[in-house]
Amino acid sequence: MLSYGDKIGIVCCSNGQKVTYKDKLQRLEETLKEMGLQPVFSDYIYEKEGPSCGTAKERAEALMDFYRDDEIKGIFDISGGDLANGVLPYLDYEVIAGSSKLFWGYSDLTTLINAIYHKTGRPSVLYQIRNLIYDHKEVQIADFKNTVLENGTALFRPEYKFIQKNRMQGILVGGNIRCFLKLAGTEYMPDLKGKILLLEGLSGTVDKMETYLCQLQQLGAFESTAGILLGTFTEMEREHCIPTIETLVKTKAGKDLPIAVTKEIGHGTDSRGIVIGKEICLEE
Repeated sequence: MLSYGDKIGIVCCSNGQKVTYKDKLQRLEETLKEMGLQPVFSDYIYEKEGPSCGTAKERAEALMDFYRDDEIKGIFDISGGDLANGVLPYLDYEVIAGSSKLFWGYSDLTTLINAIYHKTGRPSVLYQIRNLIYDHKEVQIADFKNTVLENGTALFRPEYKFIQKNRMQGILVGGNIRCFLKLAGTEYMPDLKGKILLLEGLSGTVDKMETYLCQLQQLGAFESTAGILLGTFTEMEREHCIPTIETLVKTKAGKDLPIAVTKEIGHGTDSRGIVIGKEICLEE
């Protein structure tokens, strides 16, 4: 997807980075350069007033500048939080549709990734590039290089198992459950019919997950999708919540919908990437 020496854009479409993170971002920049890439940071990275690094329009324009720049070959968002859906009205979806560049981000960028797919048909990658500098960095760097620079697939091979049925096929949509539901009722929400719905979460225990799943049920998600892929639910798992997320989903989805689970997609620093907006087939 990229070649050694390529320039890549670094953006923050959600919450800005804290100034105290400068050392970490410098380490990320050095890591990417050591891998043979040339990171170019936007002017809107660090918090200014409150959690934002700029207005929604400014953050959107910073992203579009990278889409329009022919020297930039890929775009990676290093943010998360709550603010990403604010940029959606300011994006030029015709430019994005005509670009071969992949957008990468996770968590709150679920909103942007799914909007891009719905508006343009273009895929994006659910993955946080900051994983390259955290506690699983050796494996992350090796898998990232294999996939992004050496035409391999190591980063995109999460292990999974079925907990209901044994096969599903369709275009993958979704991501962080809380952030995906921000798109409900908007022009940016993808059609779920025949899709595989990926769901993962960071914060929230049983009551929040029950609420989110009820909303998905009321949207008709469990009647129209071809299957559900569950990633990690960090707080649920840390608190050993009962009922588990698997039990909650099976209760809402019914007995006929294929459901698979993976421990390798989510907010963990060991998480792999997965492509949203591309057809996948999972089977045992």
